[in-house]
Amino acid sequence: MDIAEPLLAAHRARFAAVDALLPPAAPPAEGERLDAATADGTQVTGVLQRQRLAPGDVPMLWSAADTWQLFPYFGATGTEGADLLLRALKARLTAEETGDDSACVVVWPSRDAEAIRAFLDHGLVPLSAVGVRTAPPPAAEPGVTIRRAGPGDFAAALDLAAATFDYTGLVAAPRRDNTAELLAPSLRAALAEDEPSVWLAEADGETRAFAHCAWVDAVPGSEAGELLPPGRWGYVNNVVTAPGERGSGLGRALMAHVHRELHRGGATRTYLYYNPTNPLSSVFWHRQGYRPLWTTWEVRPAAALR
Repeated sequence: MDIAEPLLAAHRARFAAVDALLPPAAPPAEGERLDAATADGTQVTGVLQRQRLAPGDVPMLWSAADTWQLFPYFGATGTEGADLLLRALKARLTAEETGDDSACVVVWPSRDAEAIRAFLDHGLVPLSAVGVRTAPPPAAEPGVTIRRAGPGDFAAALDLAAATFDYTGLVAAPRRDNTAELLAPSLRAALAEDEPSVWLAEADGETRAFAHCAWVDAVPGSEAGELLPPGRWGYVNNVVTAPGERGSGLGRALMAHVHRELHRGGATRTYLYYNPTNPLSSVFWHRQGYRPLWTTWEVRPAAALR
């Protein structure tokens, strides 16, 4: 997508100023162009992409079936520029039948308060965030049995993995009827890997908590490289404590172990996705040393954009 160089330079400067941990701003996205101008004549540009998902697509676990994602480029114009682009998006959607299982989405640096003001004014809410942790791994927690999971743990791990969506379905994306079916292939593959990436916390001989993780190399041009500074990162994909065990310290002990294992595998920093609207995870992950880097702002259905 061709975007005026002064606007693109201002966009890059905005990212660099708002959060030192952000990687350099990615090249302009491809898609449908939306243009507007501020009161003093400064041009701002948005790129609009539409993604439609089928029921068997894994992103249906967290995404609407029909998503309109806006990539804003408003440089130094702040709240005014973001507001104008969201108004342009609203006008664009009046020509579409968006349906109930639809959403408008903007992924934006979490610390950009000027943009947040515009997002809130247009009815978007912070449904997901990329949290990053840069501290060294913590010491071991005594009194909890933690072990690597294997193929024989598939059923117990899948039950726990699916259970987390029962709760997040109340405060974030609605739970899908085929949640376990969508989760099963990647979990089965992870349990079969030689390199450990799934761990279980046990008490009284029963599985009480579960963590599914991975190692990710953030390199320029990759999907991870657009979100994170370069390097080897530990990715915390899914962490669940059995409902009756929440608040007992099992999750904290499990993650202390996982952070050490990820560090042992070459990751000096870790990241994850969590729901800011979730009253459990939004507290738990901050206590584990994570802070938001990117936030996904969303409104469902798409027609609800103000």
